[in-house]
Amino acid sequence: DLARIQTPTMLIVGSNDAAVAALNLEAWARLRCEKAIEIIPGAGHLFEEPGALDNVTALAARWFNAHLTGALLPSR
Repeated sequence: DLARIQTPTMLIVGSNDAAVAALNLEAWARLRCEKAIEIIPGAGHLFEEPGALDNVTALAARWFNAHLTGALLPSR
């Protein structure tokens, strides 16, 4: 089913969560849409390490800004 996704997709995973990182890399390889994967160095599954969640937030904000700008605005 991953190959059928058409929506731009970004995956974010912590480098210290080896099992989830491996699954994310496998999923990323199967996606056929515009895609990105970001691995947060030194972060675990919940991004509880100092600064990790700030990195996730910044990455997500840039992705959404690039892909959703204007998409939610009402038509005039």
